[in-house]
Amino acid sequence: MPDNHCINHKILLSLGAIAALLAVFVFRRNLGAELALLHSFGLIPVPETLPVTTGDWLTLLREHPWIGMTLLGAFDLVETILVGIFFLSLSIAFWHTRRSTVLLADACSLSGITISFYSNQALSLLTLSRQYTTSVSETQRLALQSAGETLLTVQEHGTGVYCGLFLVLLSGIIFSVLMLRDERFGKAAGVTGILANGIYLLFFPALAFGTPFTIIPPVLAAPFRMAWYFISALKLWRLSKEQK
Repeated sequence: MPDNHCINHKILLSLGAIAALLAVFVFRRNLGAELALLHSFGLIPVPETLPVTTGDWLTLLREHPWIGMTLLGAFDLVETILVGIFFLSLSIAFWHTRRSTVLLADACSLSGITISFYSNQALSLLTLSRQYTTSVSETQRLALQSAGETLLTVQEHGTGVYCGLFLVLLSGIIFSVLMLRDERFGKAAGVTGILANGIYLLFFPALAFGTPFTIIPPVLAAPFRMAWYFISALKLWRLSKEQK
């Protein structure tokens, strides 16, 4: 009769596989960029004028909350949660053989996920937008705009977003190296993981050259990232079935 320890491992490995698949097909990173691209081709009903001022953002969030939340990266947080579950299952898989390395990767991922949630202001701006559109005095609207401007500054220019992303990518590199050295995952999973996270890390030196260059690393890393999640999901699912 299987013990509870093995059953828990089986469940966590299965959840990691499911989370990785959801990160491939549903909640991918940079959905805001995809939305803006589809809008430019007229493929989805996005408002004609995308937000520029704080007032524009608050109005968009009130009238089209899902579009506003997507542009502000709210769904990146969903992907971050899925990646956290995925990394947790990898920790289970490597715990008995690479404990110290797993602890390092977990420290990076947990710190990165925490910082990412703290730095993303989408939900706070959504709440503010409801107050903004129902305010009756100009003084109140100006005060809410000022508060919204502060939140947008944290969202767009704060170092927390970048720091959180860096730590999660670093954790991904560590887990990918572990995969490369483990026959249960194989070289395909390890190599695609190193390429996915390594190419994405080039985003940070690209920041020094301005906006046109920052989009290149995420775009180049995207197919490798999707392949990594998919291959890893299959491996984790197989490992879960081997648990007795």
